[in-house]
Amino acid sequence: MQDIRWKALWLALATTLVCLITWVAKDAITALWVLSAILLTYLASHLYWLHQLLQWFKKPELNAMPVGSGIWEDVFAAIYYEKRRHSRSQAQISSALDRFRHAASALPDGVVLLNGSDQIEWCNPTAEQQLGLSMRQDAGQPISYLVRPIDFIQYLHRQDYAEPIKLKSWRTTGATLEIQLVPFGANQKLLISRDVSQLEKLETMRRDFIANVSHELRTPLTVVGGFIETLTDMDGAVPDSTRAYFAMMQEQTSRMRRLIEDLLTLSQLENSPEAPQETEIDLQALLNMLLHEGVSLSKDKHEITLEPIEPGLFIKGAHEELHSAMGNLVSNAVRYTPQGGKINLKLFQRGKEVVFSVHDTGIGIEQQHIDRLTERFYRVDRSRSRETGGTGLGLSIVKHILTRHQGHIEIESEAGKGSTFSIVLPQSRLVHKAVQAAPVSA
Repeated sequence: MQDIRWKALWLALATTLVCLITWVAKDAITALWVLSAILLTYLASHLYWLHQLLQWFKKPELNAMPVGSGIWEDVFAAIYYEKRRHSRSQAQISSALDRFRHAASALPDGVVLLNGSDQIEWCNPTAEQQLGLSMRQDAGQPISYLVRPIDFIQYLHRQDYAEPIKLKSWRTTGATLEIQLVPFGANQKLLISRDVSQLEKLETMRRDFIANVSHELRTPLTVVGGFIETLTDMDGAVPDSTRAYFAMMQEQTSRMRRLIEDLLTLSQLENSPEAPQETEIDLQALLNMLLHEGVSLSKDKHEITLEPIEPGLFIKGAHEELHSAMGNLVSNAVRYTPQGGKINLKLFQRGKEVVFSVHDTGIGIEQQHIDRLTERFYRVDRSRSRETGGTGLGLSIVKHILTRHQGHIEIESEAGKGSTFSIVLPQSRLVHKAVQAAPVSA
């Protein structure tokens, strides 16, 4: 840029000097003619090189770049170097993009790039095979036109992509796909599909094995427990010296039976993906039943209270399942609250949710354990769980029941200060019914 300015300045000075010499040697008119000729020649030169530049822009190849003269020599040189730098950058970007495409093509999972309108911008061969797409034909098409299962359409429009969904493959019989959307950039999404057919088969085998073994063990354990109880109750059948051993056998047999019952319940929940048969449950009656069960289990060792609720409240759901889930929280509070502690049952509305909470002043739970409490057989203190008769499956059963009712469990706890376990259900399940006034006696 500095060279161009100096050249323009020297050209202007030279033109002025020629005009002054002509004026002195001849006259002013001759000087004007000379100036006009110089300017016309200068303008014609600029128009010529500008035409050359426009012609080059139609096919901008480095080896066809004009050389130019004067100021245009510097202009063409600057354009040449900028074009060469741009070509190198473009080559690097193209090389990086090719490497990305090769890497994405080698992924075992399907990858689809969607724009802000959910249209396909790119997909790898695995996605073409799993989802029935074609990069050549389907680029620019909305993904909802090509992946048609209703569960996927609802997932796409829900805008909540925290968890993946599973779909039965419409291309391969018996195959199951796990699909998750990952938002990024300016309203763009990355669709990732994975074939989880083998994992599903292993999970089914595991559930069937647990269900079958539990079912087969229930009968012999019932027989053994019955014989132990019968012998214990018979006068003289068990010597006093061995009665303690029989009591231990009976206790462990009962514990094993509870464990098997919980395993069967969990297996039944896992093997029944369809929604449970729902009825309208009287919440006041259900809460009174839970209070009575808690008091019976406590045996007057705790202070258990139930906060009153609005009359005429019902909730839609499977009575047996919701009773089991809520009762599990109550029994846990009784089991893990020391004698003299307080337990409070409460049902209330929170925004668009219905919450049933059980607050206790028990031993509490450290924060590091809370996220894992709903895992099967996870125990904070194994020895205490055995003492209280826990199986390690209760909260896992609660989690499965709530998932079937579009709900979830919330846990708040502090070691040494107690815990609050809450069952959260959508408000759409709540039903308000008018309460009939009691008839007035004459």
